[in-house]
Amino acid sequence: MANILVTTTEQIPNQHYEIIGEVYGLTTQSKNFIRDMGAGLKSLVGGEIKDYTKMLNESRRIAIQRLKDNAAEMGADAVVMMRFDTGSISQDMQSVAAYGTAVRFVD
Repeated sequence: MANILVTTTEQIPNQHYEIIGEVYGLTTQSKNFIRDMGAGLKSLVGGEIKDYTKMLNESRRIAIQRLKDNAAEMGADAVVMMRFDTGSISQDMQSVAAYGTAVRFVD
């Protein structure tokens, strides 16, 4: 597992670094029949659809780990300006991307 610092900020306090390049981590998750049925019922009464929230949280976790792995392969120590992007590929598939700038610490 890559031990890479990931931050949404542009600067890391008290660190000097050089930019290596863009890094990203992607995942696509599919909803299953049980989740779809539960979501359909929940939409009738309103409220949080916990299975979908759980799926999106897991997708973000996977995307960040893949981002870290990508950064480690490039020799990075950290990723700055990390962001998420999400989208639907189809009615039953959700994609999550984590992306940012890989950097290497210098003295």
